[in-house]
Amino acid sequence: MFDETIHQNTIPSQIPFPKYLTEKGILTGIKVDTGAKKLAGSDNEKITEGLDNLRDRIINYKELGASFAKWRAVINIDTENSLPSNACLHANAHALARYASICQENDIVPIVEPEVIMDGNHDIETCQTVTKKTLNIVFEQLKLMNVYLEGIVLKPNMIICGKDCEKSCSNNPEKVANLTLQCLLECVPKEVPGIAFLSGGQASDVATNHLNLMNKIISKKGLNDYWNLTFSFGRALQQDSLNIWKDENVKLSQEKLLYRAKMNSLASKGLIE
Repeated sequence: MFDETIHQNTIPSQIPFPKYLTEKGILTGIKVDTGAKKLAGSDNEKITEGLDNLRDRIINYKELGASFAKWRAVINIDTENSLPSNACLHANAHALARYASICQENDIVPIVEPEVIMDGNHDIETCQTVTKKTLNIVFEQLKLMNVYLEGIVLKPNMIICGKDCEKSCSNNPEKVANLTLQCLLECVPKEVPGIAFLSGGQASDVATNHLNLMNKIISKKGLNDYWNLTFSFGRALQQDSLNIWKDENVKLSQEKLLYRAKMNSLASKGLIE
């Protein structure tokens, strides 16, 4: 939820949203960053802000019924200008670590989201290199801030080429799955219990297919003692439903959302044939 939503109630019963969700067996999460802003000293990089008064806000969200929180860092690849810079990576990783530490201090599970975005013409190998460097710095900062790794959820991008890349990887889902899994095995400690992927601009069925292939590889290679790979697809989970919802076809919109949730649930176990 956003700050505005977590303070609202249902209509007409006036039950606070978090309480309403709890009664249905659903945990409430809250987005606590205040957005990605221009990074000083850089022409095309962002730093996610929101650390000011974060502890007080987290305490309030906990009182309102939040169980977990989210903070998104935005990492841009620009090969012509040698981006991302070390300054951008370290600044965002430090902010993620401070946020995660404050969350755990107040019994809130932090979702740690360092997103290497799809914008650009870079190839899949460049995405892999940048993502590995990003994750290594993030976990370096998490350890520095004494973040309990068993108590976080990592929300990374998959290893895919830039959306303007001439060598599109859309026809090679096996390569995406293999490179993503290789990156995670090299960079993410086994203590992390769960990795919940963001879709990063991928179509819903494409993102689901990539997740399914990764879990098939994990099962085949006997890597089940590592983290759980699941979904936090956001747009890819709900976009099909929203496209119908705007036409006020509520029943079909709900069916679309349930279908995507079911397919992603199967993909998180590698059960789609």
